[in-house]
Amino acid sequence: MTLLERLQQAATRDRPQGIANGDWDEQSLAEPVAAAVLVGVTDRPEPGLLLTVRRPDMRRHPGQIAFPGGRAEPDETPIQTALREAEEEIGLPQAASRVAGTLDPYTTITGYQVTPVLALVPPDLPLSPHEAEVSDLFEAPLPYLLDRTNHVRQHMLVDGRERAYTEIVWEGRRIWGATAAMIVNLSRRLQWP
Repeated sequence: MTLLERLQQAATRDRPQGIANGDWDEQSLAEPVAAAVLVGVTDRPEPGLLLTVRRPDMRRHPGQIAFPGGRAEPDETPIQTALREAEEEIGLPQAASRVAGTLDPYTTITGYQVTPVLALVPPDLPLSPHEAEVSDLFEAPLPYLLDRTNHVRQHMLVDGRERAYTEIVWEGRRIWGATAAMIVNLSRRLQWP
């Protein structure tokens, strides 16, 4: 089975147990805002995931590690949003991504309903972070990120309430929050190796 076929199979599986829906406060009266991210898997013998580091001066989530993505434009599908945002943020040409499907939506504490779009991307493309949004771009090994022994549960106080979250540390880089939760969800869909 090819890597693309494995990704397609993961995207279309029945919802496995343990999928996190998000950390959105259900008591909020506001509707979550539609957004999408590109979960870009590099097509190489040991695949990786493309991740960005948000600029430290960003208003929301400064310095955090994230998938390329953002808010949907009116009448835009999650796939269109993810591909557009990846092109804007890291220079990934939309035609270069081979979309395998969409994954389980995750609603963030900040009020975004994020649809992860799983796609296979060619390795070693000459990508360049958008200087106004992204301070760095890197690829972390997919097997490492999917390995549940690397998923560490942590706790923090948010608005006086204790919240649990997952943290994945790779080569000193701290992946946590919604990005880590989406990786955990992917690990429940994509059996590796």
